[in-house]
Amino acid sequence: MHIREDPAMSETVGDFILQRLTDWGIKRVFGFPGDGINGLMGAMGRAADRFDYVRVRHEEMAAFMAGGHAKFTGEVGVCFATSGPGAIHLLNGLYDAQMDHMPVVAIVGQATRSSLGADFQQEVDLQTLFKDVCGYVETVVSPVQVRHVIDRAIRIAAAERTVTCVILPNDLQELPAVESPPRKHGDVYSGVGYANAHPVPDHDDLQRAADVLNAGRKVAILAGAGALGAGDEVAAVAERLGAGVAKALLGKAVLPDDLPYVTGSIGLLGTKASWQMMNDCDTLLMIGTTFPYSEFLPEDGQARAVQIDIAPRNVSMRYATEVNLIGDSGEVLRRLLPLLEAKTDPDWRERIELNVRKSWRALEAKAMEPANPINPQRIFWELSPRLPDNAIICGDCGSHTNWYARDVRLRRGMMASLSGKLATMGSGVPYAIAAKFAYPDHPVLAIVGDGAMQMNGNAELITVKEYWKRWGNPCFVVMVLHNNDLNQVTWEQRALAGDPKFSAAQDVEEFPYARYGEMLGFKGIRVDKPEDIADAWEQAFSADRPVVLEFISDPDVPPLPPHISFQQARAYMTALTKNDPDELGIIKQSLRQVLAGILPRGSTDDSGRDDSDKAGS
Repeated sequence: MHIREDPAMSETVGDFILQRLTDWGIKRVFGFPGDGINGLMGAMGRAADRFDYVRVRHEEMAAFMAGGHAKFTGEVGVCFATSGPGAIHLLNGLYDAQMDHMPVVAIVGQATRSSLGADFQQEVDLQTLFKDVCGYVETVVSPVQVRHVIDRAIRIAAAERTVTCVILPNDLQELPAVESPPRKHGDVYSGVGYANAHPVPDHDDLQRAADVLNAGRKVAILAGAGALGAGDEVAAVAERLGAGVAKALLGKAVLPDDLPYVTGSIGLLGTKASWQMMNDCDTLLMIGTTFPYSEFLPEDGQARAVQIDIAPRNVSMRYATEVNLIGDSGEVLRRLLPLLEAKTDPDWRERIELNVRKSWRALEAKAMEPANPINPQRIFWELSPRLPDNAIICGDCGSHTNWYARDVRLRRGMMASLSGKLATMGSGVPYAIAAKFAYPDHPVLAIVGDGAMQMNGNAELITVKEYWKRWGNPCFVVMVLHNNDLNQVTWEQRALAGDPKFSAAQDVEEFPYARYGEMLGFKGIRVDKPEDIADAWEQAFSADRPVVLEFISDPDVPPLPPHISFQQARAYMTALTKNDPDELGIIKQSLRQVLAGILPRGSTDDSGRDDSDKAGS
């Protein structure tokens, strides 16, 4: 057994853990200190030349940042937290990573081994606490364990795209390290590195899928996060099949929005063009998506369906699929493409492209409707042409997510993400910080509501203050949609439950976000006039320091879905009969939005053509 006997001179378990992280290629760690990980933090001080240790304001943010790092880099994200409350704080961010299939390793402290089971201070049953969120969780009780537990935690996180956790009693961290366990029964020798599985469907399955797609006259494609990085292949298949492409929220960056057959987002936050395509198609190809809302897919039995996914457990779970192809999206599509026949009837593609143009015109018309003081849709409409090349957009969860999904037009080379399946508030700013550390030369934009800013965004701006001068490009913009309302939930109460706004729960306290940014040494921009929106975006992206860009927006502009069911309409009208405090404003804005969608003002598509004469096509 390779061990040094003098603890004062030896490498400790804490040192060995950090060396093992280095061996695995881990270079950045997000965390917050505490006495439960004193041994680990002491080792981090000795290894500071090898690690970029990012100290956050709250452990939940460390987990969000580790997940954001994984989303934007494809690498394993790592976060540290102390015992008890620190470990508990990680949970929401870890669930966010787990539900979006991101590889994250959490390393957390625990009470001293001899005190376990004694109801000691900050002693929490961490094995039980992390059991649901983690694909692997283990408490280390001996230095001999450290090597194989760290190796397995990283390997499982990377290979299974899941969250894992290593629990370290604080006394263990100071013990002499054991680099190589003794050669005896019960001890194991683990190694660094893993091999990704590369499943590929056999030729018969590919041919069966091709037969379904070739037989279809009206093919629709739905692309999700599993298609990121396979945009060229998705586009080639769409061209061959004459198909349109709708995008799940986490797949927004799969294809640029300037392609004429990209219908945009799908679902409650989606576009009318996506809704129409799904309603009318006879064949559906789903690529790397577990989009949850089946009511926005074709009716059951309407379309023959093929699904591509890396995980067999994900197929045929939202829509009955006839053929399932298991493998990496890009590789499967490359193998499938030669078997696909080019469609000769252009009617379906022409209809999709016409609906896409109409959809963009309707969105522009809705964005340009007046509001008090600013229509939030216009903020995002004006953003798109001013986004810098290679920008990274990090969304949060709130009513602004609707406008991000529908109105923002991503270009090739841009990245974008947000909290997907968990849909948690508070992820926008930490995601953006993680993105900026991973790509310090890229412009980064966080899109956040005032509720999320008060939840944790304001605190994490202090993290930005601490680190931003290390970034090669200072372009880091936090856009705050300031409407003094927890707006998404307010609208859900009206449209889903038929209840009026409950002001005691929904009102957000007034706060000067731009001025707060200035206090931190950033550029603060406050906008309360629609004619100033465009200039504000240009100022923000050209600033020589981080920017807090505060838009005062109208909370009464409704985030109308592409299709309103009778039940939603009835619930909405019921809410208005119950003395909603914003009743007059929401009636006025609802009428404006409905009429703008039906009768969009004369505008042109990207080619300069006016398609109003084709409205009956």
